Amino acid sequence: MGAKKLKIGIIGLGSVGLILAVHLKEAGCEVAICDYDKDKMNLIRQDGVKLIGHYQKSCFFDYNYSSVQELLDHGVDVIISAVKSYRVETILNQVEKYQHNNVYVMCAQNGIDITNQYISHFNESQLLRMVINFAGVLNAPNVSNVTFFAPPNYIASINDSNPEISSKIAELLSSVGMDTKNIDSFSLTNHVWEKMILIASISPLCGISNLNIKEAMSNSETLEIVEQLIFESLEVAKAEGVKFRDNISRLLLRSLKNAGTHLPSIAVDMLNGRETEIDYINGKIVEYGRKHYIQTPLNLIFTNLVKAITKKSNSNGIK
Repeated sequence: MGAKKLKIGIIGLGSVGLILAVHLKEAGCEVAICDYDKDKMNLIRQDGVKLIGHYQKSCFFDYNYSSVQELLDHGVDVIISAVKSYRVETILNQVEKYQHNNVYVMCAQNGIDITNQYISHFNESQLLRMVINFAGVLNAPNVSNVTFFAPPNYIASINDSNPEISSKIAELLSSVGMDTKNIDSFSLTNHVWEKMILIASISPLCGISNLNIKEAMSNSETLEIVEQLIFESLEVAKAEGVKFRDNISRLLLRSLKNAGTHLPSIAVDMLNGRETEIDYINGKIVEYGRKHYIQTPLNLIFTNLVKAITKKSNSNGIK
């Protein structure tokens, strides 16, 4: 990319999209942002974006769009997809029309196998993936309360063909206080699984119990469930050939105990009667368990309960 200012388009302005947008703009990139929510975009145009909590930052953006086509017409070097996992296909069907050899597309979703959706639309050499180790809660449509950051984030070219661009993005984010490491695709897969096991062990539990993470980790009854979910999920991952750090179960528990008092994203979506990403998290652990003939009763229970509760909420018109 040379010394050229990197032009980045971010689609999806939940907490992840807002946090990345602020930091990449601070790092000197030309950042164009897009969200379908026109009221949100109008608020951002008027008041800018604010980060509070772990980070105290704010900024305005020169390029604000409420349609993907407008963003694509603007012209970018890198498209960051920060929408929910279940919305990826809809976005990619539109982004695919912007195919050319010089654009990169970065997956910024949680979920095992989520990159398979991207591969069906783009050449693998164009694709990047980021494992995000920060979390935020929207206090307002344009205000993200960054509840924690457990550095570093990880980023990779998914087939290792273009490490220079993933390295550039890692360098930019690290330069503004968001430590991010560029790694190879095989190492990234290990980190994807680690992050997913972390989410799978706490998110649906909080969603069903209405406990925040600190409450769930402080209660001996729910803590035991978290521990068993971790052990169950690790068994599946190891059968899949995933390599973990030593003492991984203890490290995951320590991370959760330090996560704070917020509700994880699946819990927030359930509270608001929205679709969740459960199929890409606990649901995937169940799927891989079946592949290796490993029973995953806890992951199956939480997957099906979350889906049943969400279905009932949707049928009752909760939004």
